[in-house]
Amino acid sequence: MSLDLPLIWAGVMAVAVLMYVMLDGFDLGIGILFPFAASPVERDVMMDTVAPVWDGNETWLVLGGGGLFAAFPLAYAIVMPALYAPIMLMLLALIFRGVSFEFRLRGRRTGKRFWTAAFAGGSIAATLAQGFVLGGFVQGVRVAGGRFAGGPFDWLSGYSLLVAAGLVAGYALLGACWLVWRTEGELHEKARRWTAISAAAVAVLLAAVSAATLVVHPEITARWGLSAGRVDWGQLTPRLPIPLLGGAGLAVIAIALRRRAHFWPFFGAILVFGSGYLGLAVGFFPYIVPYAVTFREAANADNALGLLLAGGVILLPAIIGYSLWVYYTFRGKVGPDAQFYH
Repeated sequence: MSLDLPLIWAGVMAVAVLMYVMLDGFDLGIGILFPFAASPVERDVMMDTVAPVWDGNETWLVLGGGGLFAAFPLAYAIVMPALYAPIMLMLLALIFRGVSFEFRLRGRRTGKRFWTAAFAGGSIAATLAQGFVLGGFVQGVRVAGGRFAGGPFDWLSGYSLLVAAGLVAGYALLGACWLVWRTEGELHEKARRWTAISAAAVAVLLAAVSAATLVVHPEITARWGLSAGRVDWGQLTPRLPIPLLGGAGLAVIAIALRRRAHFWPFFGAILVFGSGYLGLAVGFFPYIVPYAVTFREAANADNALGLLLAGGVILLPAIIGYSLWVYYTFRGKVGPDAQFYH
């Protein structure tokens, strides 16, 4: 029996994007929360919690972008011209963040202030850019004759602005929950407050984005059984666990904060993001360019996909193994001077 290579690579791409959002999301969230820290010492501890893992987290972005180019070249050729501006903004912002990790540590007073601002600004700009990419992708890309047929700023709309705001709140939630898990003392207490505030913002914005998505995409509305002013319970009922999962994640965060748990707020935030991701999958699968090109139509030839899979069988376990090793090695609470307490 031959392997369904396009489906396998669609799964690999889906996992890579999800891993990037959840892992790099919390260290982008740390940068978003940087302006709210009370002192350089608190910012040092915040950065130290992600310093050992941030570069490994971004490996999933490279895998996602490279995988799209190699496995689904037609989709890459359509999506990239449609989203060049926010993607370039994201890459430039991520470069500033990466440089800030090294230069902020060695900078003197003025230099440290500059690189602190660069780290925070780069994190916020990268998150906004990813929100614009997601919003522009969801609202649709104009395609004619297998090519992008729209303008360079089609991605910029009220809907994409709403999605970008929601993503900033979501990454701030991940970052705050990470700090609850990995810090102690006064910073830990602040992280609890940040978690409560960002969770409330996520609840409001997630509901707003979900409602707006149903307005922007009649096809998604129909898939959820809500078209023509009617509710098709046969279609809606199997999908209800997805929003319920998001609600459960917010409930886990609220209960965990009340019980002063450390890890469970972060677990709740992961559930919230998982709910949103599954909602997108239900809305678009099997399309890789929304309602224009399916993943099978965009896939490379089977011999090319097979060669890529042979490399992926070696590369993916290496990435996962390295990530697990780093997270295990630098587990525990982080104190001043990058001390890890297990």
